[in-house]
Amino acid sequence: MLTTLLLSAFLGLSQAPLLPDIEEGIKGYVPTAEAVAAKEQFRDEKFGVFIHWGVYSMLAQGEWVMYNEKVPYETYSTYPGGFYPSRFDARQWVRQIKASGAKYITITSRHHDGFSMFATKASPYNVMDATPWHRDPIKELADACHAEGIGLNFYYSLLDWGRDDYPRGDGNPKADYAHYLDFMCEQITELLTNYGPIGCIWFDGDWAKIKKPEEGQPLKVDFDWGYERIYKLIHTLQPSCLVANNHHRVPIPGEDIQIFERDIPGENESGYSRTSHVSQDLALETCKTLNDNWGYNLRDPKWKTVPDLLRTLVSIAGRNANLLLNVGPGPDGTIPEGSVTRLAEMGEWMAINGESIYGTRATMLKPQPWGVLTHKEGKIFLHVLEMPENGTITLPFTLKVKKGAVKAFADGTVLPFKKGKTDFTVQVPQDADCSIDYIIEINL
Repeated sequence: MLTTLLLSAFLGLSQAPLLPDIEEGIKGYVPTAEAVAAKEQFRDEKFGVFIHWGVYSMLAQGEWVMYNEKVPYETYSTYPGGFYPSRFDARQWVRQIKASGAKYITITSRHHDGFSMFATKASPYNVMDATPWHRDPIKELADACHAEGIGLNFYYSLLDWGRDDYPRGDGNPKADYAHYLDFMCEQITELLTNYGPIGCIWFDGDWAKIKKPEEGQPLKVDFDWGYERIYKLIHTLQPSCLVANNHHRVPIPGEDIQIFERDIPGENESGYSRTSHVSQDLALETCKTLNDNWGYNLRDPKWKTVPDLLRTLVSIAGRNANLLLNVGPGPDGTIPEGSVTRLAEMGEWMAINGESIYGTRATMLKPQPWGVLTHKEGKIFLHVLEMPENGTITLPFTLKVKKGAVKAFADGTVLPFKKGKTDFTVQVPQDADCSIDYIIEINL
């Protein structure tokens, strides 16, 4: 963005060079003009909601229940016969999510259990054909999203715990990856043909084919998923549709978004990330849970507090990334009350403070002990998450501003500042409430 470049130059900051292995990861892919515009819009949105929903919700033990409880596929594959979410209302979902301030939804179209939550001709193991419900919730959700102005993305699992043609590594003689790849491409074509404009295809499961390296040795990927074919198909069917892949390593050609599972970009706080590198060319997204699980789990009361969720959102925005916050609807088709109330409270805060989040970018100034910085055309926002020492914030650059240009965002109170030759100092009021985010607005 021109604004970002101008501000970086004004602040005396230079664009940091990409690390060599990141350059190796992204060279060779030239995004279309539509993809470039979509990527910038994605960066503007800052906040989305993840939905993990499938047959596994019936067992109320999370989306990995088949694997964790060692349920035989022959048994698990009969469960769709009892799947009947009678209270599902796509419009209500979208309105609840829109009320949170989220700008897009990413929903599991097919998870690792292999069950397709959409109408597909590629396999009878889907919500329309294998359940007594006989409805396509993805179509209903797509229609609701388009009506409410909410973006829609599809999560899609690369691995499958049940199909014979998926090479699970268990010596299955029927394994045939070429056939499985054809199946995936047929489903991706359906997803990008039958549901209107889609913002992103969000892949997961690549890590299943990565062998754990020996101590001190680099990561080696010895399986060809056919990404060149898959990514080209996506960009051909919908040129503005972005590609994300939760593979926990450096991005590869064709990808538009770098994902950090349970991680703040650059910090391996969850242990999932195999690389600490953060791409400066790709959009960034952190996915996190509201409690401890992605899929519906009755035995998970570990709900995060609204202040903690908002501070996470602010912290991630200050790192130039989006937050994708998960909900796991129950088997009746409703979003749990614990999720709904937290999303609503987040929405109330975003309705007041969203200007300092939406459409902003981070500068090259790294996160500070006191918090983070975001900016947009003509404005800088200091997000004070911790009271700084002596109540003073010192920025390592100087700014040209007029009298009264530094204010408390909440009520417009003018704050004292001092311009130095190489720095800029702002005084934070002693009674500033930093329990969530004390925002200071600087008008350039």
